[in-house]
Amino acid sequence: MRRITTLFLALLLTLSLTACGGTAQPNPPAQTGDDASQTETPDTAPEPAEEPEEPQQEPYVISSPTVDRGTVDGVTYVPWDGVVEHLFFHPIVAYPELAFDGDSQADGIDDWMVTVDEYDKILQSVYDRGYVLVDINDVWSESTDANGQPVMVRNTLYIPEGKKPLIFSYDDVNYYDYMLKDGFTYKLILGEDGLIWSYGLDPQGNEVISQDLDAVTILDKFVREHPDFSPFGAKGSLSLTGYQGILGYRTNTDTKVWNDELEANRLKECEAVKPIIAELKRTGWTFGSHTWGHINLASSSLERVQADTKRWMDEVGSLIGPTPILYYPHGARPDGDDVKQTGPIFKYLQEQGFRVFASVGISSYSKIKTDICAVICDRLHPDGTTLRGSDKVIGWYSQFYDARDIIDLDVRPNRGVKWTPKSAS
Repeated sequence: MRRITTLFLALLLTLSLTACGGTAQPNPPAQTGDDASQTETPDTAPEPAEEPEEPQQEPYVISSPTVDRGTVDGVTYVPWDGVVEHLFFHPIVAYPELAFDGDSQADGIDDWMVTVDEYDKILQSVYDRGYVLVDINDVWSESTDANGQPVMVRNTLYIPEGKKPLIFSYDDVNYYDYMLKDGFTYKLILGEDGLIWSYGLDPQGNEVISQDLDAVTILDKFVREHPDFSPFGAKGSLSLTGYQGILGYRTNTDTKVWNDELEANRLKECEAVKPIIAELKRTGWTFGSHTWGHINLASSSLERVQADTKRWMDEVGSLIGPTPILYYPHGARPDGDDVKQTGPIFKYLQEQGFRVFASVGISSYSKIKTDICAVICDRLHPDGTTLRGSDKVIGWYSQFYDARDIIDLDVRPNRGVKWTPKSAS
């Protein structure tokens, strides 16, 4: 029987017994006179019921790659001042037969997502090519210049000799409503073992609790099996919107329809997601903002950005805690261009505590801005558009994997590819 079902039945049984028995009463005192002989006192007091044991959390160590360790346990750590590569993913497709069924979402999913099988192969490939995971929060830090002004600085990372640092980030880890019928998992949950699992329904409508169908749980499992892939305990950065809650829990409000019942359910969902957030943080996951409404920062007014940011802080930031990372929805840069200028929207977002502003590009570009305490950077995007891309496009990813070995054309829509097959190259 599945873990979550077992927990539910156990809870239901406990509640039923409590309801039937009421509050336990102490044994009545012995009576005097003739009635005393009719009162039987047990020889021994009943033993209290055993409390169910809480799952023991696996120890998990998170350390900083900015510390020069020298040689530890035969591993020599050496300084790395080169490019820190950055790959980002959208939610991954658990059931291709639901995702690529020809409906209105199929082509978009084909463009912007990878399947479980493709994701597994990408993880294995970057591991085989000598990459190790680092936390984006360790790459840059805030300092002060000679004039006492705040500035961002690039940190020297100390990486196992022969290895290369790599950041993973994941956009839209919210489990939107449309995804629930299009082949994705439904939410993250805690299993009986205290670990993070995914919950969802398979194409036949059966409940499935797994660690093999969701990007988060797959990476968790991969790191457990290959601990040298994450020598500092880092996993990835989860980029969250807020308009349909977070991590599969509907923690959001609605400006159109709202009442006490909806608010009570929202508060219940907020409480339910807190232990998920805590376990993710404990095991090397961090969080970033993707704006509340997935708004386009290049075309939005300052007033809209201000209202959206406040709502994100109220509904998402209040749960996950402060974060200095902002991931641009659509890769759209605020004020039209954050590379050559620093406009009012960028300044406002920086004032709210964001320091690292991540877009999307063809390389892991980064720039420390000199007129404001902030970093801008780009991320590469493994997905259908790049897996199907031209020889030039797949060349951008060749240091990580060969797209021709990754893409699963047997399950994806028949939309062709632009690269040259290996046999002809």
